[in-house]
Amino acid sequence: MHKDQGKTGAVKGYFTKRHVYVMGCTTLLCFSVGYFWNTSNDTWLDTPTQVSNAMSNHILEDLLQIELPRRCDVLMMTPWFAPIVWEGTYNAEILNEQFRQRNVTVGLTVFAIKKYVVFLKKFLETAETYFMVGHRVNYYIFTDRPEEVPKVELKEGRNVVVLKVQNYPRWQEISMRRMEMINYFSQQRFINEVSYLVCVDVDMRFNDQVGVEILSNLFGTLHPGFYPAERQSFTYERRPASQAYVPRDEGDFYYAGGFFGGTVMEVYKLTKKCHEAIMVDKANGIEAIWQEESHLNKYFVYHKPTKILSPEYLWDDNLGRPEILKKRRFLAVPKNHAAIRNK
Repeated sequence: MHKDQGKTGAVKGYFTKRHVYVMGCTTLLCFSVGYFWNTSNDTWLDTPTQVSNAMSNHILEDLLQIELPRRCDVLMMTPWFAPIVWEGTYNAEILNEQFRQRNVTVGLTVFAIKKYVVFLKKFLETAETYFMVGHRVNYYIFTDRPEEVPKVELKEGRNVVVLKVQNYPRWQEISMRRMEMINYFSQQRFINEVSYLVCVDVDMRFNDQVGVEILSNLFGTLHPGFYPAERQSFTYERRPASQAYVPRDEGDFYYAGGFFGGTVMEVYKLTKKCHEAIMVDKANGIEAIWQEESHLNKYFVYHKPTKILSPEYLWDDNLGRPEILKKRRFLAVPKNHAAIRNK
């Protein structure tokens, strides 16, 4: 996430409170109907009496134990039926069991270039406390200073993998090269080692549980500075000459560059497209307004995420603590940008 943008103050939401309430409650109703259908689907071929008794007993018993989504104060689903993950919209126990049965390993990528290596210790320590607890994790650390990667005690099934990369004079160039490096290693290594990739910024700390509820084929995170804003306020790249250009009448949400992911193949396709677009811009002497974040947003406009994470998953306390934010799971670390960048 670029911390220098998105502090727009109080802006009118793209979805009004009425829309949020109606869509939230409609989603709840759909989930309930879907649940009735799925849990009773194996009885349709029985006799009418058996169907009636089986449905009544089976559904009533399960409904007493299942916890249905209960948030009507936030948008819980996109117009293309991708869920938006907020606290109170999922059952972590059920999801954890599903992913354990699949024996999933998750890769977490971070770039610690130049002085950004100082953030690694806190990042890894808090990840061990809150990230994918109970699941296998590979921490992929891209750095030009492998000797400065701290030793952190890891739980069983969790590993630190150091990948040495070169640095660049400008922090903007470093930022944009992330797409290239993730793309290259997705094809050369990640595809053989993990099921999902989670790509985040290193100058952050985990503050609450971030688990398998985030995982999907392709996911992005609502930018904390723009989640309540109208489309016209989004800082998409608006110059048609750039490959990251998004017309003013297109786009659904504004996504943060500091937290995205999906299956290795989907992340490979995303980073390949973004890297190629960045290189075309570079050849034409253009740099998108927010570097790789601009290209990421262009990609998500035309390749919709299958799941979206709420700002709980990428927050900066300088933006305050709105009532709808029940959890602050991944927080920006206070820092002096001038002292860290280009050093």
